[in-house]
Amino acid sequence: MSKEVLAVVEIMANEKGVDKEIIFDAIETALATATRRSNDDEIDVRVEINRITGDYATFRRWEVIDDATAIEDNVGWYIREMDAIDEDPNADIGDFIEEPIDSIEFGRIGAQTAKQVIIQKVREAERKKVVEIYSKRIGEIITGQVKRVERGDVILDLGDNVDAVIPRNQLIARENFRMGDRVRAYLQEVSFRPRGPQLIMSRACKEMLTELFKIEVPEIGDDLIDVMGAARDVGFRAKVAVRANDPRLDPIGACVGMRGSRVQSVTNEIAGERIDIILWDPNDAQYVINAMAPAEVLSIMVDEDKHTMDLSVDDEQLSQAIGKNGQNIRLASELTGWELNVMTQSAMNEKHDVESKDQIEIFVNALDIDEEMADVLVGEGFATLEEIAYVPANEMLQIDGFDEDIVAELKQRAKDALLTKAIADEERIALAEPAEDLLSLEGMTEEMAKQLASNGIITQEDLAELGTDEVLEFLELDEATAGELILKARAPWFEE
Repeated sequence: MSKEVLAVVEIMANEKGVDKEIIFDAIETALATATRRSNDDEIDVRVEINRITGDYATFRRWEVIDDATAIEDNVGWYIREMDAIDEDPNADIGDFIEEPIDSIEFGRIGAQTAKQVIIQKVREAERKKVVEIYSKRIGEIITGQVKRVERGDVILDLGDNVDAVIPRNQLIARENFRMGDRVRAYLQEVSFRPRGPQLIMSRACKEMLTELFKIEVPEIGDDLIDVMGAARDVGFRAKVAVRANDPRLDPIGACVGMRGSRVQSVTNEIAGERIDIILWDPNDAQYVINAMAPAEVLSIMVDEDKHTMDLSVDDEQLSQAIGKNGQNIRLASELTGWELNVMTQSAMNEKHDVESKDQIEIFVNALDIDEEMADVLVGEGFATLEEIAYVPANEMLQIDGFDEDIVAELKQRAKDALLTKAIADEERIALAEPAEDLLSLEGMTEEMAKQLASNGIITQEDLAELGTDEVLEFLELDEATAGELILKARAPWFEE
């Protein structure tokens, strides 16, 4: 029988391409299962095969349990600690007491049982091997052949009996694939599931675009050029930001290629998606200006607190700057990470005048100064009382007509105004009375409810009508928690 065991191990390992140890484990499991079944599952069994000779031994075993543990099923599988100590003085709870028993013959174990266990073990090993191999390839573009299309999802054959799926929402719009077509896609995720490894691929993610450029532009692979970001309106238009690590290189020209050959190769792969290649810049304002190409930005206003920028363009270029259905401004915003607002120069001036008048009025009332001085402060870039109160005095002394006495007085008045406002806010919060349904909302604290009430959000319905950004203005929460609160507040809408 030992030679037969070794022969089976050799054949199965070579045929399935898996480690011999996995086959040995499978045969041990099959022999143990058959032995248990021949004893009506009344005993627990372990089988050990000698990896060199193929000889095997069978052991009946008992798991050591606490003396007080009640046993209902598989009574013959366990032994109480006080009895186990008689067999082995060092026995502890969780250990096993073993005793050799006669082994059944390998040829009589029940071919079906052995076959099922071996096949199962081999399949598990094959699946783990696939997961191990492809987990290392996450982030690569892989080519496969269309095997079938199921409810819009494309199933690819990657070879060696490995399948991957491109979900319908990860395909480029208007793409149609037929069985046998060769398709390239970006490997996003590899997971191990009971029915086999799951490989998720995408043709719609921005990483697909950056990886294609790495393939087509050797300078990127050589780290002479970096792809700093990408944004896509899948199937229609994309923007890619690049920079050169060698000042002698033109990163845009290198990515475009001779007569546009390189960028055209990328475009052809993603169904004709138009690609704008722009120069990345460490200065956020300049980066945004570059990202707005082909529209030319005339002026720009940055609000770092709100992380927004207002951009002005010529009247004739407004539609181009916005793009079809807001495409250009949306892609530029996604690429740079800034919220962008585009308008004509006249609209920008008008907005600036309104904001300046509002700020001048705030300074006049809060600091008890005339409009002329307030206008000077606004003109010098001061936008809040906090800036006046805490900016270094030497910066304010650079303003024409300001001496140490004026600066000191302005800073003190700004601090007094901020203190008065803080006291008023605390009083408003203390007096605010949120409705009972808001107080009882799951996840809501009394302090949070009072803070909301002080800002006019009194009831659960008031909270339900807010967006996440609005809630974050009133409460110090993370975005996910704020979103959950809003969903709980909206729950009655769906019940109705």
